Amino acid sequence: MRFFDDILRVCHSKPLIGYDCAMVPAIRQAFRHCIVCLLLSASGIAVAAESGVVLLYHHVATGTPQSTSISPEDFRAHLDYLRDNNFSVLPLDELVQSLRSRTPLPDRAVAITFDDGYSSIYETAFPLLQEYGMPFALFVSTEPINNRQKNYMTWEQIRALSEAGALIANHMVSHPYMLSRNAEETDANWLARQRAELLEAEATILKETGQSHRFLAYPYGEFNAQIKAMLVEEGYVGFAQNSGAVGYSSDFHALPRYPLAGIYARLETARVKFSTLAFDVELLEPDSPVTELERPEALLRFNLNGISPSQLGCYDNGEAMTLTWENRETGLLRIQAADAHSDRRWRYICTAPSTENGRYFWYSVPWINPR
Repeated sequence: MRFFDDILRVCHSKPLIGYDCAMVPAIRQAFRHCIVCLLLSASGIAVAAESGVVLLYHHVATGTPQSTSISPEDFRAHLDYLRDNNFSVLPLDELVQSLRSRTPLPDRAVAITFDDGYSSIYETAFPLLQEYGMPFALFVSTEPINNRQKNYMTWEQIRALSEAGALIANHMVSHPYMLSRNAEETDANWLARQRAELLEAEATILKETGQSHRFLAYPYGEFNAQIKAMLVEEGYVGFAQNSGAVGYSSDFHALPRYPLAGIYARLETARVKFSTLAFDVELLEPDSPVTELERPEALLRFNLNGISPSQLGCYDNGEAMTLTWENRETGLLRIQAADAHSDRRWRYICTAPSTENGRYFWYSVPWINPR
């Protein structure tokens, strides 16, 4: 796949006579799909999969906020584990396109992403990823970069990542709380302001790097039904910050990612998440994670093919939740927390063991109370 990455790097820097650079990602994906099919037919081993995992990092440093930081030593341990345990680390656009087109992925497919654009990504993470030969994506907020804010990369450094094959994508201009509204701001004016900032950031990234993927990572992982509808209108894929694997039936306007920082950066827990599988599940109610309730309900429909209802567990803050089956045969399940929540953000997590030893299906329902 390095051949295609080399072509993309050149495309980002100068035109190539005789090449349609826009077609390179699709050709790369088709080539990889052929390899997967050949492996399947030649070996008889189930190497294809219908799901993958997206990892999320911020700072790769010590001395930065623990809630968004992983130490360089722990980050290297993650890369070691991925390399040594037969994971396929894919470019983010390739992973997304494969899932959207229902093209089989290699088993244990993973994409690595970073949010914000902190300098430690360039200084520490980038050299390590080059050493391991692993692709990655950077979601950048453009205003701190434009202002040369302390502890952020410069556009020169971001271009160096781009030229080395990194995918550069949208994290808005000012890293806003997208749900927050100005005094006396109407719904229409609030949404127009979000749209303008989204498109401004996209235009800046295109100008500075030559890349425009129409991928948005929601700042703070916050969104609602109106923001998702805006992404649909503008042709974007959305990435959230609630945990879970991604699969064919995932919501491509709020794809889950595993945040790996603080206590969640430890390899003994992170490695379980690396190997998770996507449930075939649909969130029926509510249509937005925004709630004023302290114990909101969620109505889910699981395709339990190969999974016993007795094996499915849902958890709130690590505590097992009572499962109210409205119809076991159709997988219709209602869940609600036993205890009230006062945080701005939290989630309900559902898991079930896979037939593969040590692997789990994983899905989460995010909640946001802006208060």
